[in-house]
Amino acid sequence: MKLPRRTFLRLASGVAALPAVAGFAGAQAYPTRTVKFILPFGPASGIDIAARLFADRLAARWGKPVVVENRPGGEGLIAIGAFVSANDDHTLLFSPVGTFAVHPYGQEKLPYNAERDLQPIASVSTILLAVSISESLKVGSLAELVAIARAQPGKLNAAAANVLKETGLQMAKVPYRDMTQAPNDLAEGRIQVLMASLATMQPQMQTGRIAVTSRARAPIVPDIPTVIEAGYPALAMDGLVGLFGPRAMPRDVRERIASDLQAIAAADPVIVGRLAATGQIVDVRGPAEFAAGIAEQRATLAAIAKTLGIRSTQ
Repeated sequence: MKLPRRTFLRLASGVAALPAVAGFAGAQAYPTRTVKFILPFGPASGIDIAARLFADRLAARWGKPVVVENRPGGEGLIAIGAFVSANDDHTLLFSPVGTFAVHPYGQEKLPYNAERDLQPIASVSTILLAVSISESLKVGSLAELVAIARAQPGKLNAAAANVLKETGLQMAKVPYRDMTQAPNDLAEGRIQVLMASLATMQPQMQTGRIAVTSRARAPIVPDIPTVIEAGYPALAMDGLVGLFGPRAMPRDVRERIASDLQAIAAADPVIVGRLAATGQIVDVRGPAEFAAGIAEQRATLAAIAKTLGIRSTQ
């Protein structure tokens, strides 16, 4: 008997889903074997350090190994592709939200669907971004920078500061293949404005930072105001980093992992200090809060893209 196409597709999709669902552990039993974190960055990066700190603590708490696998390259697509292909609740993606949030603005075709394939488990940290200026400008605040840039449109050289166009500023964009060179150029006056992670600026830059984009001041540089305090809330962005599970991962398992991460962060001051040294703030949020943070970051990027005249390809 020949089945109608719609009936066949419905049955086929149901059968295809059976192995994945059947292989997923419940919250009380999780984990039942080795857990793997896949990272879109190489060893010794700030994200790698965070992943290994939490992996070690989770392994001790769970009594099961937690390993870190570095899969850099392809603007994050290599790591995300490996994670999605695994479709295994013991293989998790450890990544900044920005890694995949920017894909719709630079990739014509994506081999994954973020909302379907990347289920938020928990954020673990916020990457600290700072706006820094060359000492040659002799300004001490974001408002003073804006005033100079508006008075001299196109005269200032800027790196990784596209978000500042939200203020209507016109600056010459200086591209970098390796952003670690940018702080040196800022210090030597070849560029006048730089927006990058605090980790990138340390230890080259100890002065010239005029604002951080996080919503709260950074403990590592407590005297530097936030962009909100400086009067430019549109520039605020929390660079969330966290764990993601596969599409069929049960909510109770994600809640369980998030709860364990929260307990670890609260009990271990070493993590706070180690992450601060890499320009990160410990920021553990459960699935719902993390999802809300992701949506907010996407909205911010969409607004910036609109300002820059960049259209989403998705």
